[in-house]
Amino acid sequence: MELRHLEYFVAVAEERNFTRAAARVHISQSGVSAQIRQLERELGAELFDRSARAVTLTVAGKAALDHARAALAAAGAVRQAVSEVTGVLRGRLAVGMVIGCTITPLFDALAAFRQAHPGVEISVREDNSDLLVAGVHDGALDLALVGAAAPPDGLESLTIVSERLVAAFPAGHPLAGRSRVRLRDVLAHPVVCMPPGTGLRTVFDAACARQGREPAVAAQASAADAIADLAARGLGVGILSESMSEAYRDRLTARVIADVASPTLLAFGWRPAPGPAVRAFLTHARRAFGVDAR
Repeated sequence: MELRHLEYFVAVAEERNFTRAAARVHISQSGVSAQIRQLERELGAELFDRSARAVTLTVAGKAALDHARAALAAAGAVRQAVSEVTGVLRGRLAVGMVIGCTITPLFDALAAFRQAHPGVEISVREDNSDLLVAGVHDGALDLALVGAAAPPDGLESLTIVSERLVAAFPAGHPLAGRSRVRLRDVLAHPVVCMPPGTGLRTVFDAACARQGREPAVAAQASAADAIADLAARGLGVGILSESMSEAYRDRLTARVIADVASPTLLAFGWRPAPGPAVRAFLTHARRAFGVDAR
């Protein structure tokens, strides 16, 4: 049994798909399948149920998963220990970011980290914020930039942005003549918003629940551009953050939703006692985002 066998096994278990797992570990799908079959022969049990569209773990696979993760973590700890002594970072850094992320300081931080530490292989995964947080907790990701209503539980965090929700609508919309917009005014119309599991949607849904109101969701989209385009075409009032709405001032009017005080956060989250690669990346992230070093 080799570490690469365990790496491929964990990748398939987390992705629940051989094609995505192959892309993650940078080999062909047939290569991943062959290595998993070899591991299964060695262990004398099938690790995956391949009969359904989504690959699922068998009982044997579930029993093996935590041990495989622990073995990979131990190997990573050896690399980290050597890195601490030699000052040369090696290994991998798995970074998560919210779907549709176009936040250039994040990309600047990744580029600066890559230039400073060419021996570290960087992987980036897009997903909804709740799934990214889960990925950090279970070790699939080293850290993630997520949208949230509060700093992620159980993780250390660095808040990058904290801002209010806004309603965005085109000229001629019934709300366009108002200088102040409340949640009840917004919910008198269909809305276009992000899907459940995103930070913006969590804050929006919580505000609606506090007031006992039910939004009429006309459409959901993971990218701010899509929400803005749909709102501009009159499909519904767009629900965005303050900084997001700035990019669409040429076609949308934005009003802070006055009685929704809870901010939406954009924050990095990582497990306590981070390794040297995470610490080094956070140094570049703080510099790129212009936040203090606390």
